[in-house]
Amino acid sequence: MPWVYRSFFDLYPLQKGNPCGTKSRVGSLSWKKNYRPSEVIFDLDSKIARLGQIEQETLKPNFWNDNEGAQKLLKERTALRSHLDFWERLKAETEEARGYFELAREENDEETLKEVGAKVTQVEKDLQAAEFKRMLGEETDRNNAILSIHSGAGGTEAQDWASMLLRMYLRWAERKGFRTEAIDTLDGEEAGIKSATFEVTGEFAYGYLKAEVGIHRLVRISPFDAGKRRHTSFASVFVYPEIDEDIVIEIKEEDLRIDTFRSSGAGGQHVNKTESAVRFTHLPTGIVVSCQNERSQHKNRALAMKVLKARLYELKLREQEEKAEQLNSTKKDIAWGSQIRSYVLQPYRLVKDHRTNCEIGNVDAVLDGDLDEFIQTYLLQKAGKSV
Repeated sequence: MPWVYRSFFDLYPLQKGNPCGTKSRVGSLSWKKNYRPSEVIFDLDSKIARLGQIEQETLKPNFWNDNEGAQKLLKERTALRSHLDFWERLKAETEEARGYFELAREENDEETLKEVGAKVTQVEKDLQAAEFKRMLGEETDRNNAILSIHSGAGGTEAQDWASMLLRMYLRWAERKGFRTEAIDTLDGEEAGIKSATFEVTGEFAYGYLKAEVGIHRLVRISPFDAGKRRHTSFASVFVYPEIDEDIVIEIKEEDLRIDTFRSSGAGGQHVNKTESAVRFTHLPTGIVVSCQNERSQHKNRALAMKVLKARLYELKLREQEEKAEQLNSTKKDIAWGSQIRSYVLQPYRLVKDHRTNCEIGNVDAVLDGDLDEFIQTYLLQKAGKSV
């Protein structure tokens, strides 16, 4: 369904009982007095009912007999409570803004009106974010994400660009309140990184970050060129959903080659003098996964297996998508030279997403992790095409 956004006072009219322009989203509903259109859009009644059902299940004496099932229900309960708490907070802020607005209008108080305007803007942003999350309905959209960055041809220039992308995504995750954990990093010879893989933990991490898959292009005056010439660098970004334990990914022992080696990164004598790093090669697909960030080989094996399962699962999903795209004759491979986004620092400053034509002139903010406009525009466009 295409995303249609309405203003704050359309969703929360000062005159009670109005449908407020929501006809485009919810059709010909019979509106009741004081009925909130947003409550229909976000389906609060069913969420409240479902939370009540789960609470009843947790009170049963045999609830913990099925430990995996119990954990799933508790996870669902946490998500429902978070959603309903968000809604209650939003309603409270709305009523507070409404009260201040009525007061300011009666007393013609411009300062209070400005404060109300700021609160309204924030509530609109929160509503927009909630509306956007509703579109992330694919099976793995709620999952944690595993993100890999690889520098392209170009030596130090490309490796420095890869490290800039790594910082950009770490800052984006920090802004979102997500937790990140390094899995594997391969430093460049002079500067930057050749590759990096890290896990992003948070609700909808994969749903958001899947918009970043592809080739990222940087144009700038090189800090490594004494002649101060303009250089173009490329780096690729791949994102995989972390696989839940209940999703079975079969990996046969004979299909796996396991190599151990000494860690090449910093980490003290133990890390560098013992073969704690591991490399998994999945022979049927040629997928190679390595992990060297932990001191323990056992932990590195577990992390490498997690990444391998995620990549195999993502490969299956991609194969299914490619079959569907071939039927629609809209297939487009992600390959070197087909960049999804350009970051131009010279001769002008602009970041442009070539899939959506979304442009942002504040390059510094983007490189500091302000990616939501690009991500949302792409996912909204993709959702519109799937309708």
